[in-house]
Amino acid sequence: MQMDAKHTPDYIFETSWEVCNKVGGIYTVLSTRAKSLQKLYKDRIFFIGPDVLKESENPWFIEETELYASWREFARINQNLEIRAGRWDVPGKPIVFLLKFDRFFEKKNHIYSEMWLDFGVDSMLAYGDYDQSSMFAYASGVVMESFYRFHHLEADNVIAHFNEWQLGMGALYIKKYVPKIATVFTTHATGMGRSIAGNGLPLYNNLKSYNGDQMARQLNMVAKHSIEKKAAQQVDCFTTVSDITAQECAQFLQRHPDVVTPNGFEKGFIPKGLNYRRTRKKARETLLNVAEKLLGHNVHPDALLVGISGRYEYKNKGIDVFIDALDNLRRMPQLSKDVIAFIMIPAWIKGPRKDLQAALFAPEEKRKKKLANDCPYITHQLHDIANDRIVNYLKYLGFCNAENERVKVIFVPSYLNGNDGIFNTDYYNLLIGLDVSVFPSYYEPWGYTPHESVAFAIPTITTTLAGFGVWAKKHGDEVKGLDDGVQVIYRDDSNHMEVAEEIATTLYDFTLKSIDQVNVLKKIAAELSDRADWAHFITHYQEAYSKALHNSFIRLSKPAKYKTE
Repeated sequence: MQMDAKHTPDYIFETSWEVCNKVGGIYTVLSTRAKSLQKLYKDRIFFIGPDVLKESENPWFIEETELYASWREFARINQNLEIRAGRWDVPGKPIVFLLKFDRFFEKKNHIYSEMWLDFGVDSMLAYGDYDQSSMFAYASGVVMESFYRFHHLEADNVIAHFNEWQLGMGALYIKKYVPKIATVFTTHATGMGRSIAGNGLPLYNNLKSYNGDQMARQLNMVAKHSIEKKAAQQVDCFTTVSDITAQECAQFLQRHPDVVTPNGFEKGFIPKGLNYRRTRKKARETLLNVAEKLLGHNVHPDALLVGISGRYEYKNKGIDVFIDALDNLRRMPQLSKDVIAFIMIPAWIKGPRKDLQAALFAPEEKRKKKLANDCPYITHQLHDIANDRIVNYLKYLGFCNAENERVKVIFVPSYLNGNDGIFNTDYYNLLIGLDVSVFPSYYEPWGYTPHESVAFAIPTITTTLAGFGVWAKKHGDEVKGLDDGVQVIYRDDSNHMEVAEEIATTLYDFTLKSIDQVNVLKKIAAELSDRADWAHFITHYQEAYSKALHNSFIRLSKPAKYKTE
């Protein structure tokens, strides 16, 4: 679509539960995209987030008390809105409004009734985080309307962008009460797709036979599916993050996305040149040091370091396939190089292992040579280790990390935020020390983990069921194996063991490569990521804004459905 002035936004509001609130992958999407948006729409892009942390405890928010002070005071006195203004402490430092939304719970039943009568949103069977998310979404819409009317933006092109089902009610509020604003709604993963996959049902083979409403009733997802579906159908522009998720949207939400907006990455913080080599060297030393202290024996300095990371979704993230691949690899008699696999998956931890801490940080004379523990592959204590699926599967397969075994597995169940008590550095400062990463996802709408990996010049293995994998298959995965920096393995509902075998073969082939060959692969991996940064992908959002404005003009030319008071 032609990007003329008529279809170019003057102001953009964007809201998500993860604005200045680091919960999951959407935080990475928004916080890394912010720099590109700020460059295009300097201080005319406003992010809206929930004010759910104490003022002194939000490390991502820089408050500026004078920023839009007159409007916020007006909103406080006349509309009982509590809004803090400031900057999001990420590259670009865009303006952000954090709002308290507790008072909206008083009118929750009225809001739900209104949403049912106006749009058919069924909130009757709501549970869990539905109420909190919906009240924040509704409040976000009220805040947008307040700013819009106070600053008389009626003659401007204004975009309101809502992320995920959690913000669906905000999109519907704006459509009813401020119809001049063009709305965008992005689903990063359909609720039904994630739920079907998470419940062990065959998502892909049976996709065309599933009815979203029926499955929502079966899986107790009626309210969340309802708001997601109605928001997707009602907004001026509907987007999702990958071609694979677009198929889910068409089936479950009954609307094909207007634009696919793939997730980019902001690479400015990745070290380069000599600094990269130093950082990588330090990361390898840290990983090898922890491995030696945990295992109780020396590890060859040239061991192949392999890693997987992400949320603890055992099947969806392909953790089960990864462990099976390692089991296949260790059974290869021709394997002649040590392989240490790090499973960096946060779980329910008590804290760092005291014996491992002592081995790492105590004076040399007080360190034990071997840890007295019957779980030789875990760095932190778990609350419920007897029922942990990773630990139990490693035991079932007979992994024991003995000195004579070529393949060792180390489970890191802590968030790597710099103060976990064992590594005491963040995830990126360990990722850079790996030789290869593996993300054999079953359900992965995009897949930041393989994307991040290639951005750090770490060759990666992923699947055709990951959005990034689908993108890479089109734009970079041109030869079999890792010789182009990425391998995208075909995966479906029934080829689990074939995928595990292919991963094992790929890792074995990687152990045979020379240092020069590996350096070439690292360079190619980094070049692939250059084509997947926000400098290239931000145009998809510009297209979404343009379509939203175009469709809103068409909508406004028709008779209004609602009375706006």
